[in-house]
Amino acid sequence: MTDEADDLLQRALLDAEASASVAVKVGDLALSEAMTLIFHGRRDLGTLQTYVANGGRSAVGASELLRVPCDLDLAEAGSRDEAEELYAEQARALRDAIVAADTVLAVWAGPLAAATGSDVAVDRSIELNVKLPAHRLMPVALSAPERRMLVAAVCGARTLSQGPPPLGIVCAQQDLVHVYPLSDDPASCLEDFEERAAVHARRTAQRLDHQEASVMRFLELNGDDFQPTG
Repeated sequence: MTDEADDLLQRALLDAEASASVAVKVGDLALSEAMTLIFHGRRDLGTLQTYVANGGRSAVGASELLRVPCDLDLAEAGSRDEAEELYAEQARALRDAIVAADTVLAVWAGPLAAATGSDVAVDRSIELNVKLPAHRLMPVALSAPERRMLVAAVCGARTLSQGPPPLGIVCAQQDLVHVYPLSDDPASCLEDFEERAAVHARRTAQRLDHQEASVMRFLELNGDDFQPTG
């Protein structure tokens, strides 16, 4: 327990008067191997923000940081000791959320490969080429390249004083995205997403046919005998 507390309370001070950063390593993950949580506070801006990076890192570049809107809230602490207790509790809540989401993503890998009929890769990009309906929890996602499909862990924006953030698993394919509860069965979710994709494809085809018919009629109207009004 002492090592855990020491790990949670290890500080890397940038400027004791203006800003400070705390790095927390989350190791032994099923899919990601390790993550680093970074809490960064700036007095001059009045901000206390959370970032997540791949690997167990002692130094991280700005381009490697994923902003996660699950921030510390230590305002209710009446003393330094209380602030340390709140920090340890809230940091642990985020760490536990990372462990849970990573474990679930690892479970999804097999069903995703079976459902798509292709190999599944682990995408560790900070930026994805698809817009998600919720915030990513960590910079790791499952990718089925042949189907252009991504599966990632997402979270709701809230301070950690409110408890662990609400989590979900998002499936994304081109312009179709849907979030499923973290606890749902992956195979059932993928079956549901496939049905949603089929419905979306039919509706897209109908919309394109409708647009094409409208354009054709407009072009017919613009023949030699067309008399525009106005």
